[in-house]
Amino acid sequence: MEYRTLSQEEYRDLESRILYEDNHLLVVYKNAGEITQGDSSGDECLPDKYKALISARDGKPGKVFLGVPHRLDRPVCGICILAKTSKALSRLTEMFRESQIHKKYWALCCSRPANDTGILENWLVRNERQNKTFISRTGEVPGAKFARLAYRYLRSTDRYHLIEVELFTGRHHQIRCQLASIGCCIKGDLKYGAPRSNPDGGICLQAHSISLVHPVRKTPLEIVAPDPGWKGL
Repeated sequence: MEYRTLSQEEYRDLESRILYEDNHLLVVYKNAGEITQGDSSGDECLPDKYKALISARDGKPGKVFLGVPHRLDRPVCGICILAKTSKALSRLTEMFRESQIHKKYWALCCSRPANDTGILENWLVRNERQNKTFISRTGEVPGAKFARLAYRYLRSTDRYHLIEVELFTGRHHQIRCQLASIGCCIKGDLKYGAPRSNPDGGICLQAHSISLVHPVRKTPLEIVAPDPGWKGL
């Protein structure tokens, strides 16, 4: 299988976004606007970009394996884990499903929360047609899923407020929906109440850190994303 030829600029950019790599894992920084899996847009997904990079860098003429054990929404930036072996993929998928991988996010919000720390627990219902998630009063609504996160206020800019979020469940648009429910919509997130979009079409939500036990080596692994570059932080 042949992969497309990367320009020198693309090659350097992709290489600079590698946060960790070994024989089993490739951890990269996803920019807002990139997709982690192919969709109806037909846009090139992040794994395909890195398949082209690995093919060129390592001189691999055959098919490059990169599995996707989790995903980040298109407008979200930050840490994305890819599996370089089928063994790593199956184990990572199970670890994500069993909440054995600990994820923290940074969210730049339009309002400061009433309390500096808190735990949010809600029943969430996804509307497929609108591609949006809503909070249900009870778990008896068909398709409702329990969602839980903890948040912590970090600091403020002149106009916005940085909140750290720790996820305990992984639901569709969970952080976006639950923060909006306490009046803390994320900067740029028009779908959940932000007054205006960001110039790049993304939202100010970053997968900021991740900690896990390596699925093959069984050693602790913690990765922190670089500063997201949001104005004023």
